[in-house]
Amino acid sequence: MISEADAVVVGAGALGLSTAFHLARFGVRRVALIDRFAPGSQTSARAAGLFKLVQADETRTRLARLSVQKVTHFKEETGVPLEVVRSGSLLVSRTPEHAALVREEARQSQAWGVDLQLVDGDEAHRLMPLLEGQGIRAACHTPDDVYIDEPSSLLQAYLEACRRQGVTLIPETPVTGIRVKAGQVEGVATSAGEISARIVVDAAGAWARAVAELAGVRAPIVPVRHQLYITEPIAGSRPDHPIVRVVDTAVYLRPARGGLMLGGFESDPLPIDPGVPGFSVDDVPLDLAVLTGLAATVARQVPAIQKSAVREHRGGLFTMTTDGTFLVGPAPEVRGFWSATGCNGSGFSLSPAIGQVLAEWITAGTPSIDLSALQPGRFAATALGDERLRAAAVWQYAHYYDPGGPPSQRRT
Repeated sequence: MISEADAVVVGAGALGLSTAFHLARFGVRRVALIDRFAPGSQTSARAAGLFKLVQADETRTRLARLSVQKVTHFKEETGVPLEVVRSGSLLVSRTPEHAALVREEARQSQAWGVDLQLVDGDEAHRLMPLLEGQGIRAACHTPDDVYIDEPSSLLQAYLEACRRQGVTLIPETPVTGIRVKAGQVEGVATSAGEISARIVVDAAGAWARAVAELAGVRAPIVPVRHQLYITEPIAGSRPDHPIVRVVDTAVYLRPARGGLMLGGFESDPLPIDPGVPGFSVDDVPLDLAVLTGLAATVARQVPAIQKSAVREHRGGLFTMTTDGTFLVGPAPEVRGFWSATGCNGSGFSLSPAIGQVLAEWITAGTPSIDLSALQPGRFAATALGDERLRAAAVWQYAHYYDPGGPPSQRRT
């Protein structure tokens, strides 16, 4: 245990690992990374591992492009190898309303510099033979999208990169308090002692709201369950087949372990309270019936999915905000307290970029990508009670690809 640091990052998931690495890389001499669990053991390890360039706004598009660049050049940057599958992806719609959404997002993303093509059902089938082209009204092919087959490999790679940069790892040590004096962070209290520090980054995932409250800071997020499964091997499935997102039913699929991974967004989402003593993501209640119901909605497009047994069923927690956008930046209430949460389903995929840009902001005062739209201060004028906050966050999850809603809902 240490007693002093220049910066403390709370939470060793994808966002926390990336932030700690980049802080150290940018010259912060004493960086401590602390977690109540083993590093990389909670939601990030249960992610789908998808990286998507088509995003809802220019800020997240720039972050997505930077993330893809960083993971595909991870060894060059860190010296640590990382396997990334350059599969490309297909954004598919089968209703007129969602076809219009796909075309609009394609037009918008092209204007922001994303390489993509609108294709018909036949071409979609040629690119992904397990996907039937009949019934597809619009499809967008993004050749530069990638995925990481085992998400834990990114976490382990960042852990090694942190060690090489001299980051102090403090696992299985809950933070019990944040010391604040005259509006300035002074350090953190933990179950193993206190660490003085004038920079604290809250990247605690499902526990980020509780950590923020220790400092007297608002972090209006709600953890919501998200599930996926991986099938047994399927004949004809290849690792380089593109990721498929069927937006009219909010289902995604990708190659995984010789079969397919399927995940999706529940129409009746389950918010989770992580404040129960002893709670971990292992305790998230899973419901395979939800996923088999989602699989049935794409069975005509991907017949193999219903013919294949489930090999692995897992789930984690998305930290949802009321406007569907990240919570990244300085707290308006307390100097030196920074947030990296509110992933809304994109925390894993945007973590390489957010860790870098947030570290730039902390160390240099100006980030290379303007993150002002993600700042926690945007919620300063609104103070929802728990029930209204939960309802708004759950609505965002349930309407993930709603063509009639605001574009903030369409992001991963």
